[in-house]
Amino acid sequence: MTSQTWTDPGACRRVCEALLRYRRVVVTSHTRPDGDSIGSSLALAWALRELGIEARVVHRDPPPLPLSEFAGADEIEVGEALPAGCEAVVVLECGDLARTGLSGFDGLPVINVDHHPGNTGYGSVQWFDGTAAACGEMVFAIIEELGVPLSADMATQLFVAIVTDTGSFRYPGTSPRTFATSGRLVQAGADPVHVARTLFDSSTIGRLRLQAAVLQSLEVDDAGRLALLQLDDATLARSGGTLAETDGLINLPLGVKAVQAAVFFKEAGPGQWRVSLRSKGDVDVGRVARSFGGGGHKHASGCTLTGTLAEVKSRVLERVRPEIASAAPEPSRSGGR
Repeated sequence: MTSQTWTDPGACRRVCEALLRYRRVVVTSHTRPDGDSIGSSLALAWALRELGIEARVVHRDPPPLPLSEFAGADEIEVGEALPAGCEAVVVLECGDLARTGLSGFDGLPVINVDHHPGNTGYGSVQWFDGTAAACGEMVFAIIEELGVPLSADMATQLFVAIVTDTGSFRYPGTSPRTFATSGRLVQAGADPVHVARTLFDSSTIGRLRLQAAVLQSLEVDDAGRLALLQLDDATLARSGGTLAETDGLINLPLGVKAVQAAVFFKEAGPGQWRVSLRSKGDVDVGRVARSFGGGGHKHASGCTLTGTLAEVKSRVLERVRPEIASAAPEPSRSGGR
């Protein structure tokens, strides 16, 4: 089943009808949760509690800084299995159940809500919307359909979801609906200045040193269209930063006009590398990540590969370079007076 065959205008309503059948629900998302998965999970759980449903947020990994600074982060339960006693599970923005990193789904109804291409259509109820810039947009629609008034905390978490998954409204999926939803969230109590300062102005000295170390590893191909970054455990330790503080560093090379794709190789264990990919324009790095069993968007994706750094680099570049070669260079937008 492909995502195109199960997109349906009535899917949001059916998700809500399914949610109302249960009294104990778990909300989860993918491993290494980001702003969209955390914000969407918490906002939906809070809305369900307003309806008298016992809703718990369970993730495989804890929220990274600075996302742990927002209200509700301390409510997230971290574990390897779903808790006993839940009657249904809502899985947000996961192409398949394996991406949750959790066990215990056997026999449980699963409600699948996603906006990433490549979703396999698992679950008893599904809603896929590839036009949504963030899962937060979809959860906003669910909360509206449920008739639950937005609290300031719900609005803030959904605003965080949208800001982070759109790259601060820079990614191509950003639409008039994105801005309309964001406006409603601000009206409900989300503070854009507070969110921006918490997300972007809360670095540590360790992260600053980490940024310097990562930029020292920068490689750019001869055409200037592909940038590579890398980080091993020894460099991480010397910087005094943490792995969570590497979030966002991959976007730095994309600030160069000619660079159309960036790849960041991070050591994730002996012989394991977490590969993050970002792009702009027509370059589809989501297709690259999916070819290695990963996932994500056209312009933001990732996967985990095994081997030496040289081997992993070779495999990834073999897939990335054709994507860049088939894409048009970024057009010049210089204009006259």
